[in-house]
Amino acid sequence: DEEEWDFVLVSDIHEVGSEKEIKRKKFLDELSKKGFTIKKIEDKKLFYGVRAPKQIFQKYQGLLRKPDNRLQNPHVHEDIPVTTRIRIVNFILQNTTTPDLEKLHDLMKKKVFEATFPLHKKEEAREFLKEKWARWRGIFCKQPIEKIRCYFGEKVALYFAWLGWYTYLLGFAAAVGTVVFVAGITVFSSSQVSKEICEASNTIMCPLCDQKCSFWLLSDTCTYAKVTHMIDNEGTVLFAMFMAIWATVFLELWKRQRATVVTNWDLYRWDEEEEELAMELINNLQHEPRQYQHSYFRSTIILLLVLLMIAVLIGIAHALVIYRVIAMALLTQSNFAFLREQANTMAVMTGAVLHYITIVVMTKVNRRVALYLCDLEKPRTFSQRENNFTVKIFTFQFFTNFSSLIYIAFFLGRINGHPGNYVRIAGKWRLEECHPSGCITDLFIQMAIIMMLKQTISNVMEYLVPWIAHKLRKKQQRPKKRCMILGEEEEAEDPCKRQWLSNYQLNEVNIFSLFDEFLEMVIQYSFTTIFVAAFPLAPLLAFCNNLFEIRLDAIKMMRLCRRMVPRKANDIGIWLHVLEAIGILAVIGNGLVIAITSNFIPMQVYKYTYSPCMTENNTGVDCLTGYINHSLSTFRIQDFEPYTNVPEMQPDFVRDEIKEYRDYRNADDYSYTVQFWHIFAARLAFLILFEHVALCVKLIAAWYVPDVPQCVKNQLLDRKHSNLHEELRWVMPQKV
Repeated sequence: DEEEWDFVLVSDIHEVGSEKEIKRKKFLDELSKKGFTIKKIEDKKLFYGVRAPKQIFQKYQGLLRKPDNRLQNPHVHEDIPVTTRIRIVNFILQNTTTPDLEKLHDLMKKKVFEATFPLHKKEEAREFLKEKWARWRGIFCKQPIEKIRCYFGEKVALYFAWLGWYTYLLGFAAAVGTVVFVAGITVFSSSQVSKEICEASNTIMCPLCDQKCSFWLLSDTCTYAKVTHMIDNEGTVLFAMFMAIWATVFLELWKRQRATVVTNWDLYRWDEEEEELAMELINNLQHEPRQYQHSYFRSTIILLLVLLMIAVLIGIAHALVIYRVIAMALLTQSNFAFLREQANTMAVMTGAVLHYITIVVMTKVNRRVALYLCDLEKPRTFSQRENNFTVKIFTFQFFTNFSSLIYIAFFLGRINGHPGNYVRIAGKWRLEECHPSGCITDLFIQMAIIMMLKQTISNVMEYLVPWIAHKLRKKQQRPKKRCMILGEEEEAEDPCKRQWLSNYQLNEVNIFSLFDEFLEMVIQYSFTTIFVAAFPLAPLLAFCNNLFEIRLDAIKMMRLCRRMVPRKANDIGIWLHVLEAIGILAVIGNGLVIAITSNFIPMQVYKYTYSPCMTENNTGVDCLTGYINHSLSTFRIQDFEPYTNVPEMQPDFVRDEIKEYRDYRNADDYSYTVQFWHIFAARLAFLILFEHVALCVKLIAAWYVPDVPQCVKNQLLDRKHSNLHEELRWVMPQKV
């Protein structure tokens, strides 16, 4: 069809003879020399439609045809898929060099061309996807992966296949997490520990700040203690182990799913390097492959810069800590009683919102830094560049998202000292303590706020920004109306003009558009697995989010954005290794949360060492009876630091009465008690045991579930046998 165009280039209307106009003409002349057909349409912009000659695609088929097929059918050329056609043309456009040694990327930087994109056309696959896939009403329907592949190429199809599979298996994790959470609610008031806290109306606790904080009663935290028990119980330990196994099973089952899909596409043995070399030779017959190189000096520089960036991100996490310390100090000095009483919760919540804002800002900074480091590395191919970029951006994003959570989970309340000897910032503000009901409450609040903000505000913005941008571009870029003479009438009615203009009005896409979607989901996967012991509802939130995410991405790609350049692939690339690394981090992270953040270990040590059941052989009471009193240490008021303004006593308090705080310290010199070291040893033993058991189970699960289904192996075996048999018949027909 004479009106089928592979790509459209868009340019401003430059003055005749200007530098930009000359550069544009040189580039288009180079395309003409390669046999490209070029059509020009003028509106408010200049549109150039380009169509590649058939010989280019015949070369591609000839180079990448299997040897047996080439031997049998040397002159037969099948119709090439539209996605392959677009991919080849894009490669040639991006690698065509002008006499000034400038490529399309350089020309776009210099504003010679404004945009370049393949066209959304009225193909059968597109109409089907628009009606059946890119609709909110299809949220629970199965995805048409084969149609997605036919229109967007294998890489996009594999992304949606992976996201659909992840969401499907996430449903099981969400169900188990919900059951664990509901089970925690059912024992909301029955916990012996919660009962003791609620009945501790005579247990006087040390002030939570230096100035306007009064002594308080432990029973004041009754409600929070009950809420904490919902997430800090025996079920949480089992759920953390379950999620470690789930992460492994998910990846193993995905490998099987991927093997089945790419075998059906005849891409199981596809070689990406061979594909890139073939494209280079099609574009330039004199092309010499770039050799593999490695520079230890360059690698050292890159490593140092990466470590420097990580240090900056950790520094930002420290800044958030300082914010919470100062916010806590200011809120406790407020004239409003509510703010003083809820100072800790308010500081944590506002800190979480501020953390979310830093995530949004640093995401953009991290991208620029990662791209700069990739340029320094000078990767050999685009695929290598993409892999290097993926590793760097994920590393930066991981520290951006999790530095603050790591501090809350493992350091908050453990490095702040004790009454009479607090650790202070600038010698003035004392480090914040855990929430009175336990450190895991702070982690729960932080996780809940960040996940909810990321899955509400981020998704709303992800949809609204492209939608509003598309509407504005559509309004601004209406076809130019002018008086036509008879000779121009036919050109004014050109059907290509409306099609090209409507595609131009869509939002721009780039080589990282799909990468951004992958990164978003992998970060979510990290939240869902690494600290799930503190937030059992994480899989449920992720599951609900993904149901909408699939359709949101589909609507963006089909209706709001220009057509992506299809890319060939037979797996999700280096993302699989990233997911496996997250699986190992999940085991370590959840083990540390249970061992360090949770009260699970101290309660078990008390239950089996110091409880009435063990010391008095009293089996008629709950074995955790007396745990709260056992976990508190005493403090003499006269030992307060000069910074502390000792509050006025309540009427029934004695001035020199001993007050209490959460820790295991001696009353005379505030050194650690024997119980502290027992608990420390138990925490360490549990951590080692949990991680070794979880990792062993992961290894067993990985062995038990083969990466490639037997049917796929048999299919490949039969195909090899058939090809060899046919080749033998062709070479020696008289003997076969």
